[in-house]
This record gives sequence, C-alpha cells and structure tokens, in this order.
Amino acid sequence: MNKGELVDLLATKADTTKKVANTLLDAFIDSVTAAVADGEKVTLVGFGSFEARERKAREGRNPKTGDKMDIPATVVPAFSPGKMFKDAVSGR
Repeated sequence: MNKGELVDLLATKADTTKKVANTLLDAFIDSVTAAVADGEKVTLVGFGSFEARERKAREGRNPKTGDKMDIPATVVPAFSPGKMFKDAVSGR
C-alpha cells in the first residue's frame, strides 16, 4: 500500500474527503517526525512506538576492497510494534 492508497482508505473509514484525509496524514507524519527528531518518544498504545536510537561507532569493511573502515556513531529512527499490532500481523 502506498500513500495514495492509504489516504483513500482513511477517507473511506473516517467518512471524509481525500483532501482532508491527506492533510491529516501529512500532519501526523510531520508531527511524529518532528518529535522524534527532537529526541522524544512517540507511543501509540497498541500500535507501537517511534523513537530515535543511537548507533555506536564501529569498525566495518569496504565490500569492494575488503579494507577496514571506521563507521561513525549516528542517530537513527526506530519503530517498535505494539502487542495488538504484532498479534494482528501474526494472526492471533
């Protein structure tokens, strides 16, 4: 499912227009992105949590040459699914 299909589904389920559904989805994405970028954890009970996680610096290898290289520390976004979401996907 792509964003357009999700907007269509949201508009149908919320009994609203596609324009309103698209605006709400964009606002949700922008809000979660801004909160996680500011170091906050966004938790939607039953669905999951969005947060920023730190990756430590480590040593890696260049796949082409095999030479060792240092990979710097970084912060990455992460999603942890909630129990209801896990159960729905696994068919329980």
